[in-house]
Amino acid sequence: MVPKFPLTKSLKVALIQLKAGADKKANLAKATSYIDDAIKKSTIGKLDLVMLPECFNSPYDVNQFRNYAEVIPTGDTTKLLSETAKKHGIYIVGGSFPEIDPAQGDKIYNTSLIFSPSGDIIAKHRKVHLFDIDIQGGISFKESTSLSAGERATVFKLGDFGNVGLGICYDIRFPELAMIASRNPYNSFAMFYPGAFNTTTGPLHWHLLARSRAVDNEIYTVLCSPARSNEEGGYPAYGHSLVVDPYGKIVAEAGEGEEILYAELDNEVLGKARQGIPVHYQRRFDVYEDFVANGSPKVGDL
Repeated sequence: MVPKFPLTKSLKVALIQLKAGADKKANLAKATSYIDDAIKKSTIGKLDLVMLPECFNSPYDVNQFRNYAEVIPTGDTTKLLSETAKKHGIYIVGGSFPEIDPAQGDKIYNTSLIFSPSGDIIAKHRKVHLFDIDIQGGISFKESTSLSAGERATVFKLGDFGNVGLGICYDIRFPELAMIASRNPYNSFAMFYPGAFNTTTGPLHWHLLARSRAVDNEIYTVLCSPARSNEEGGYPAYGHSLVVDPYGKIVAEAGEGEEILYAELDNEVLGKARQGIPVHYQRRFDVYEDFVANGSPKVGDL
């Protein structure tokens, strides 16, 4: 029997690698301007989806998140991305931005929204794993000083293309989210990760983790980073937004500066990978447990 492949047709995407400053309105204006340019200047034909980086409307600073936080769906960022998706008739992976939730005692979350071509929110992911690290001689950063962690994996239906999993930055270090998304009943074709690795962790693991999640699950991994900032004292984002195919091959990669990266997620490549090296169908759940099926993971609705 020929397996059913999860990506029904090729998906054309643009990753917007930009840097954010202290002015939220200016950050939002820059993001929409870059999206407009991505549509107009596409080198791969009509785009299906545009993706923004982590914390694209604010500085990536634990002491500033609350000052930039917005209520969803009434905040300026949500409204603008909804309007932009509808204007261009495309899907938008809205990077991430600080969300404040009055129903949760004004907790702050690092949140990503997905918008349909009609401008509707079709998925929402709150960063599950908070970036709390202390590398001797490298970098110390603790998101938990101001952010709360999300409590669900996120898998959503991207129209008639198929299902996609969603994580944010540090979430990529935890393979379980991608495993949940790629296995039945979700059978996703990709994981999207808006992320902001830095100049310490980026050279170490950015490419390695993207390729590992892709190969482990025979999916595409799509990572969109902020551009490198030259400002003293700011968060030193690594850049290098990239797309990796199910073989672990880097399909497209950005540099360090602001740019638009184009790539096509080829449904035939995904099909050939799963047919040729069928680890996706060779799991030995008689030897080890299928935690996705038996563990009842908390997953947001499709």
